[in-house]
Amino acid sequence: MSKHRIEQLVQSYLEPIMEKYNFELVDLEYVKEGTNWYLRAFIDKEGGVTIDDCELVSRTLEAKLDEEDPIENPYILEVSSPGLDRPLKKDSDFERFKGEIVDIKLYKPFNKKKEYRGELVGLKDNIVTIIDEDNNTLSFSRNDIAIIRLAILF
Repeated sequence: MSKHRIEQLVQSYLEPIMEKYNFELVDLEYVKEGTNWYLRAFIDKEGGVTIDDCELVSRTLEAKLDEEDPIENPYILEVSSPGLDRPLKKDSDFERFKGEIVDIKLYKPFNKKKEYRGELVGLKDNIVTIIDEDNNTLSFSRNDIAIIRLAILF
């Protein structure tokens, strides 16, 4: 089974768990790092997630995965918070975090730079708009963005 298909299948297992416990599935990845495969679920909820929340989702998902056994390779299951620098993946993330400072990394340079920081204006028609530190309005096609995360400010 393909990596993408495994992620879709596991997401279908996670959706009722997320709904039951009022969690949000921020991201899900099935990746190989070195010789090990990892199945990672990043969850969130209003007020943030606790270790107990992660354990609850992990145990519930693990039981479903053991029952269905859809993944051929041995893997390590990890359930965690997306962290302070959470990636913005879903359209709703761009609405939710309007006005927040974000870091953008591009696949290829724009104006000789691949990294930008600014206040998120929003997402419209697959275009992400920010206002940078010099008060310039910048727009990027979502397809040109490798990752966009909430900035950690010190």
